[in-house]
Amino acid sequence: MSLDTLSRSAYTDDHEAFRATVRQFLEKEVAPNAAQWAEDGIVPKSIWPKAGELGMLCPTVPEEYGGLGLDFGYNAIVDEESAYYGRATTGFSLQSDIVTNYIVKYGSEEQKRHWLPKMVAGEVITAIAMTEPGTGSDLQGMRTTAKKDGNHYVINGSKTYITNGQNADLILVCVKTDTEIQPAWKGVSIVLVEADREGYERGRNLDKIGQDEADTSEMFFNDVRVPITNCLGEEGQGFIYLMSELPQERLSIAVSAQASAQRAFDDTVEFTRERKAFGKPILDFQNSRFVLADLKAKLQVGWAHLDWALARHLKKELTPEEGAAAKLWHTDLQWEVMDKCLQLHGGAGYMNEYPIARAWRAARVTRIFGGTNEIMKELIGRKL
Repeated sequence: MSLDTLSRSAYTDDHEAFRATVRQFLEKEVAPNAAQWAEDGIVPKSIWPKAGELGMLCPTVPEEYGGLGLDFGYNAIVDEESAYYGRATTGFSLQSDIVTNYIVKYGSEEQKRHWLPKMVAGEVITAIAMTEPGTGSDLQGMRTTAKKDGNHYVINGSKTYITNGQNADLILVCVKTDTEIQPAWKGVSIVLVEADREGYERGRNLDKIGQDEADTSEMFFNDVRVPITNCLGEEGQGFIYLMSELPQERLSIAVSAQASAQRAFDDTVEFTRERKAFGKPILDFQNSRFVLADLKAKLQVGWAHLDWALARHLKKELTPEEGAAAKLWHTDLQWEVMDKCLQLHGGAGYMNEYPIARAWRAARVTRIFGGTNEIMKELIGRKL
C-alpha cells in the first residue's frame, strides 16, 4: 500500500495534490541517490534549491517573505512522504518545521526579509543549536554564553548532535546572555550566527548508528562576535520561545515516526508473503499473522490520533502536553513496529542491504531527540 490509500481526515484535496508533487520529487531526486548520501554521511547542498522550487521548503512562510503562506499540513505531507520513502531528507523538516517558526514569529523585520526568502528557495540551510555535551534535554543547564561587548555579543561554548551541522549557513544558537539570574531559564536567549563568522568552527560530522545521511555535527564558538541585532526576539526570552515551539517540533517527529512505521509494516507484509519456511510462506504461520494483525490495528489507531493532533495544531489548539504525548506514543509505536518487523525478516533483517535494517537503526533516535521520551512523560505527568 502507500500513504494515499489511507483514509485521512486531516487533509484537503489541495494537500493531497501536493503529496503527489512531493512523491515525484522523492522518487526522482532522492531515491536514486539515498544510498550514496548515506555512505557520504551528508545530503548535498545542491538538492535543496530543487526542493525549494517545488515549494517543499518552509511552505508556511508568509507570501511577503517569499513563501507560499500555507498551513502546517503541507509540512506534514513532506514529513510523511520523506519518512515513508526513505528519510534521506531529515534536514528539510528541521528547516521547515522548526527553524522557520522561530524566525517568522520572533525575528525582526530585517531578519525576516533577509533570511526567509533564502530559506524558502533552499539557498540558505539552517540549524538550531540547543544541545550541549553535558546538558542533553536540560536546556536550562546550557553553558554557552553570549556576553555584551559594546554593540556586539561575544559567544563562547560548544554544541553537539546538531542536525544540518555541516551544511548550515545560519545557526540559531541557544545561549546564556545572563549567567547569574535565577531561575536560570530567564538568562536564555537565541542568537543568529552566520557560519562564516570568525571564531565559529564546525566540528566532526558525527558517526551515528542510524540516519547515516544526516550531517549531525559538533559546533564550537570561540570569541564569535555578532551584532546585538542578531538576537532573535527579546534577550532573556529564549527559553519561553523554545517551549512555545516544541509542540510543533514534537508533532513533526510523531508524523515521521508514524509514516516510517507504516512503511516497515508494508514491506514486512510483502516480505512474509514471498519468503517461505517449511514449504509455505511465512505469512501463513499463525504467529506471523497475529504479530502483523496486532501491528496493523495499532497503526490504524495511530493514523486516527495523528489526524486528530494535526487538526488540533492547524487550529492552534495543540497543547504542549498533547505534543509531548504524540511524540511519546508514535515513537514508541515506531520502535515496536520496527523491532517486530525486523524479527519477521529473520536473518535478512540484520543485513543492511534490506530496508528494514536501515529503518530499524534510524528509528532508534526518535525516542531521544526532540526531548527524550522520559522527559515527555515528565511533561505530561506535570499536568495531571
